[in-house]
This record gives sequence, structure tokens and C-alpha cells, in this order.
Amino acid sequence: MQTVLVHVTNENPIKCDVDELPRPTDNVFVGKNVRDKADKDLDNLEDGVNTLIIPWWRITFIEVLPSADDIDAFPLPFRND
Repeated sequence: MQTVLVHVTNENPIKCDVDELPRPTDNVFVGKNVRDKADKDLDNLEDGVNTLIIPWWRITFIEVLPSADDIDAFPLPFRND
């Protein structure tokens, strides 16, 4: 499962998990385990909602976040101390 950060037009970014990255031929984006950038529940979703479908025309861009394995294999060029 891949974690992505979806930037929706005029909204705060949404972090979610996807089974596979979206293809250019897709009409909608489907994300699971939907949360905000700080991994907290979204206020504008009903309780228990874990899948979100967003039409492409609402999405500005999508960032693919590195997995834990990627972070260990390719350390970031700055320090965290």
C-alpha cells in the first residue's frame, strides 16, 4: 500500500493510502484510510468513513510519500537534531 498526499483545489491536503497509483486514464481518485496531513481525522467527513472518491477536476496534484523502507534506503539530505 502506498501513501499519497492529495492536494484538492481550495482545500487542505489529504493524506490517504492507495493500492496502486492512479493511471492517466482514471476519471476519479480513490483513497483509503483518509486523514489530514498530521494523521488526524478529517472534520468534514462522517464517522466511520475510510474511503474517499474525488473527481480528477478537483485535484491540483498528488505527492507520493516515501515508505519506511525508502526512508532507510535513501536518507534525506538534512538533519533532524
